[in-house]
Order: sequence, then C-alpha cells, then structure tokens
Amino acid sequence: MRHQQPVPVVTIDGPSGVGKGTTSALLAARLGWHLLDSGAIYRSLALKVMNDDLDPANEAQLAEAAKALRLSFQADGQHARILLDGQQVNDQLRSEACGDMASQVAPIAAVRQALLQRQKAFQQPPGLVADGRDMGTVVFKSAPLKVFLTANAEERAKRRHKQLKEKGVDVKIRDLLRDIEARDHRDSTRKVAPLVPAMDAHVIDTSDLSIEEVLAQIMNLVGQHVKV
Repeated sequence: MRHQQPVPVVTIDGPSGVGKGTTSALLAARLGWHLLDSGAIYRSLALKVMNDDLDPANEAQLAEAAKALRLSFQADGQHARILLDGQQVNDQLRSEACGDMASQVAPIAAVRQALLQRQKAFQQPPGLVADGRDMGTVVFKSAPLKVFLTANAEERAKRRHKQLKEKGVDVKIRDLLRDIEARDHRDSTRKVAPLVPAMDAHVIDTSDLSIEEVLAQIMNLVGQHVKV
C-alpha cells in the first residue's frame, strides 16, 4: 500500500521590506509551484474594512468579513494579480494606510482563525511557496523548509522609499523608518502569532544581498531539504 506524500511547502517569513514578495514569486516560478501571498489576504481584509467603513475594533464584525472575503489570485508573470470583489487591488494593498490597518486587524484571534483554512487550501500539487509572517510558525508548521528573511530597519526604509519614489509618492525616509520600527515592535510583541522565526527556520539577512543572491541561497536549501 502506497502512502501519499504531503504536498511540499516552502515558507518564507519576515517583516516588510526584506524582499519576501519578490523572492517568493521568483522561487515559485523557478520551481513551478503555487504561490501564496498571505500578507495580501490580511491587507485585502484591511482594504475591505476601510472601503466598507467597518469598525476595526468590532471583532465579530471583522471575523464575519474575513469569512465572506471574495479574494482570488491570478498568475501574471512573476507576480500575481490580486482580485477583491472582482476588482484588481494590487496598488491599493501596497498603500501605507492599508498596511497600518492590516497590522491592526491581523493580531485578532477570530480574524486569524477565519482566514487560516483559506490559507491552508493553497497547499496544492506540485507544491507551494508561502510568503508571510507566520507561515512557518502557525499555518504550515510541518513544512520541510522554513526560511526567515530579515534586514536592518534603515535598509528596509531605503527600499520602501525607492519604491514609493518610483511611483511618484513623496515621503521622507525618517517617517518610513519610524513606521517600520513601530510596526516591527507591534508585530513581534503581539500575543497572537508574533513575528518570530520558527525554531527550525533558516534565517537569511538580506541587508547586503541582491534578490538573486537570496534566491540562490534558498534554492540551495530546497535542494537539501525538499523532495521536488
């Protein structure tokens, strides 16, 4: 009798600005696997809260909104088109306001439970690259490879500043740095699924590395730990 092997998962966790999104998309494309941007799920709920003028302090209301969230991902080159209620919302999800709201609603246990099964459903053959903040510690605890990306706050602020400048958004680096440090503290000290590396995660500091160098390190780890 043959025992079916579980669908392999590579989790890539870490704070914002460390290159998780690009690295995960490139890795999924390289392996030919599915991609889960879990941050987009929480940001989509945050956008829904803002668009529908919901009360971010009303946990029951937020949980119901999370269960009813109409969200889908469509492959688009190395990235994914994110559709909320049938509308593409990629740019809106990247706004600072949306990120701040996501950081407020994400720690709520009822919200996380409502979205947990939706995230698990992305584990489909031939494999999944899961990008987020608690993929290795909560959602896919048994993943054969867990990666945690990090970088110093100053470098992450510079990267974010460059992204916004390219989009014509004028913002000061010191303001971005203050926001990043505040969000890091909030995410790492929250009671529910704090932002920390899994005990068996491979930590990679991306401060002085290019995306290609980070990807090469992870591909090497895939070869060591994952049966592709």
